[in-house]
Amino acid sequence: MARLTTMATKTQATLAVAASFLLLAAAAASASSAPFDYAGAFDKCLQFFEAQRSGKLPADRRVQWRGDSALKDGYLQGVDLVGGYYDSGDHVKFGFPMAYAVTMLAWGVLEFEKEMMAANNHQRALDAIRWGTNYFVKAHTEPNVLWVQVGDGDSDHLCWERAEDMSTPRTAFKIDTNHAGSEVAAETAAALAAASKAFRPYDSMYADLLLLHAKQLFTFADTFRGRYDDSLLSAKKFYPSGSGYEDELLWAAAWLHEATGDEKYLQYVSQNAENFGGIGMSMLEFSWDNKYAGLQVLLSKAVLTGGGGGEYADTLRQYQAKAEFFLCACLQKNGGHNMKLTPGGLLHVDEWNNMQYVSSATFLLTVYADYLVASHGALRCPDGEVNPGEMVWFARSQADYVLGKNPRGMSYMVGYGSYFPTHVHHRGASIPSVYAMESVVGCMDGFDRYFNSKGADPNVLNGAVVGGPDANDGFVDDRCNYQQAEPTLAGNAPICGVFSRLASEPADASDNSPPAPSYSPPQDSSPSKGSPLEFVHTVSNSWTTNGVEYYRHVVTAKNTCGHPITYLKLHVKGLSGPIYGVLAAKEKDTYELPAWVTSLAAGEQLTIVYIQGGPAAKFSLVSYKTASG
Repeated sequence: MARLTTMATKTQATLAVAASFLLLAAAAASASSAPFDYAGAFDKCLQFFEAQRSGKLPADRRVQWRGDSALKDGYLQGVDLVGGYYDSGDHVKFGFPMAYAVTMLAWGVLEFEKEMMAANNHQRALDAIRWGTNYFVKAHTEPNVLWVQVGDGDSDHLCWERAEDMSTPRTAFKIDTNHAGSEVAAETAAALAAASKAFRPYDSMYADLLLLHAKQLFTFADTFRGRYDDSLLSAKKFYPSGSGYEDELLWAAAWLHEATGDEKYLQYVSQNAENFGGIGMSMLEFSWDNKYAGLQVLLSKAVLTGGGGGEYADTLRQYQAKAEFFLCACLQKNGGHNMKLTPGGLLHVDEWNNMQYVSSATFLLTVYADYLVASHGALRCPDGEVNPGEMVWFARSQADYVLGKNPRGMSYMVGYGSYFPTHVHHRGASIPSVYAMESVVGCMDGFDRYFNSKGADPNVLNGAVVGGPDANDGFVDDRCNYQQAEPTLAGNAPICGVFSRLASEPADASDNSPPAPSYSPPQDSSPSKGSPLEFVHTVSNSWTTNGVEYYRHVVTAKNTCGHPITYLKLHVKGLSGPIYGVLAAKEKDTYELPAWVTSLAAGEQLTIVYIQGGPAAKFSLVSYKTASG
């Protein structure tokens, strides 16, 4: 489950070297140079949403290991709640993050429609949105009634079973005039409004239906104000409202203005800008719970590309100023008030499912860069001006990290590349498909046989962006590690559109990237006299975090002696950051091959990656043995 930063219990995941050194070395080497298939990543991203579908699945589905499930949701309450999406690795349908995910999918379609068409996946993106909006329309049974959750997190988490075998209670929960839930009602209104605009050119009757429900839900959320987690205690443990409901009310109004052009919604966000925190909150995150940064970027569009905002221009410019605070913080140019970066260059907000914040921030950076291009503008930060090309370059660096350009050389999108998580915290992925094994997998049987299994997932959950690495770029690919190894709707939705946008960039789009680092480490390509190893030391990337410039170093050591080498030990002087590809020996500053790598064959190359600021580390040979003695 994704959780709000302020509510999360901080734990530090163990920094681990990959199970196979050779795989890590090959992946790290290729990821630093090979171009990424962004269109393929976009397609896989949409496949994840297909894998998360609840209800009666279409015959032409691409995720063949999934079957129909939860076909009686809402039956006990006398309402049809079949459909929608499962939230993450479990089978609860949480309406709040689901609505946010649909809003972000729709925003992506609106901003990157041509790019999605060029990638031949625009219709699939609309299908992903429609699967959610059809469910929301059914869940909105009366103007002031919205069913916002099916399933209970506590009971669901006591079982590890396939959705098709589900035996846990499917209790449904609603909000109404006596049980307020402004956050989820307003977010659902935002999703329906954004979707109505996305569908308008292709299905105007459906767009009208969505807009009708959006308007009613916004009125409901605004008239009967109250926190949804006060009314819905079963959601409070998993998706608590940390930022309150005011951000969602502003967010919904902004989307209704986008969908209708009606000035009364612009008046609403202007009149409530101060009291609701819209122009007072400076944010370092954008998430399913905290909408302020997204709201501020969306309202900046009127200033940059919509004629300036008319009589509300002054207030909208204040929203824009807050949007630019967030963007400058991402870009490390905010006068010291920046978002943290890992040594590998990834934005870092929380140890729990950090990729959701990377996904949303990358989306806002990309969208705002396009707004600036349309207005012939630039982002003015406390630490200097940033042009749109540089913003897209930074967004690309985050997307590339997700796809494998990182210290581990691992793709954090399941199914992308050759090295990705294979022990995802996801019930459906970890248990053989109902089509491969028809017998029912019981509640506890699933834990015994599959959750605790060290085997790889039998079903590849294509497109799932997992929670991702810790603050030091460490990641443990373990099904028990739900903080890092579980994907969510909220984490996947924003970055889907980003991949489609990057797919439209020319192959040499990196021309807009910052200049290469002036610092270069020593490069010794000739072996020392009597040494069996030929060292080559290069820098593959650089970035600045909190005023310190960091470098990603790649050291290769080639066996040139003509015989296999065993029991290799290296001395590394001046190492101050994490190192990958070797293991620490007992002696100080000494490293050796992992136990599962028995030898380095003649002509074979060992690849080592390390990250640090300042001068490069110095590598030297301590000892070794050869087959010749």
